[in-house]
Amino acid sequence: MQQREERQLEASVESLISRVSHVKNALHSFIFKLENEYERLAWPSVLDNFALLSGQLNTINKLLRNEKTPSFRNQVIIPLLLSPDRDEDLAKLTEQRVPVFSHEIVPDYLRTKPDPEVEEQEKQLSTEAARIGPEVAQKQIQTLNKLCSNLLEKLNNPREDRDGESAGMRQNKPSFNPADTNALVGAVAFGKGLSKCRPPGPVTTGHPGQGPMMSGGPTLQQVTLGGGSGQQAGMGGPVAPQQQGQPGKMPSSIKTNIKSASASMHPYNR
Repeated sequence: MQQREERQLEASVESLISRVSHVKNALHSFIFKLENEYERLAWPSVLDNFALLSGQLNTINKLLRNEKTPSFRNQVIIPLLLSPDRDEDLAKLTEQRVPVFSHEIVPDYLRTKPDPEVEEQEKQLSTEAARIGPEVAQKQIQTLNKLCSNLLEKLNNPREDRDGESAGMRQNKPSFNPADTNALVGAVAFGKGLSKCRPPGPVTTGHPGQGPMMSGGPTLQQVTLGGGSGQQAGMGGPVAPQQQGQPGKMPSSIKTNIKSASASMHPYNR
């Protein structure tokens, strides 16, 4: 009886090793394609590799769940020899992944439970899940299902429908404010809403009788011409020097030109 169980265990282990070797070879081939043939690798080929790996893993699960397969959970592995020296046979069996079977690596390779940190996190999650009542959990499940359904519906809709909806939203949504546009046109064309006060800045005063003049803007200087009252000079003609102590008089033609220039330079007449 005991010998039959041992033979059955050995056969199960050999079959499991063979299946795992197939999975390892498939993984090596897939990784090689991803690293060296990624430029010409097509998506259907990637899906085929995933399907192959998925089928091999399902085969291993069926093998472990088979009634004839002994329960590996009841088997205990005890290390008979631990050594810090390199073991060539062990390195060859593990393809150079485990060259030494020492006290440092044995707890990791022969571990049958998760790490203590992982176990603590699992306990915390289990405690939090137990605190949530059935009604709250059901509401959260319904909300999650609703979000997933909406997302699947949007993904399953044709692309043309989504493009049409987005185009309609762009057309219906105004991209400007009519009131702001009218205010801007009125301010530029008719000066509506503009302040008539002078801008801040130093103000320089001219000669008596001329009034203040803004600094930084166009300035006009009074032109004094010498000569009698009947003498007039053109704008481009020579100007006679003014005699000391006698104020000159500005001809009427020059006054008219200055007034017309000032009127044309006013901001509301531009």
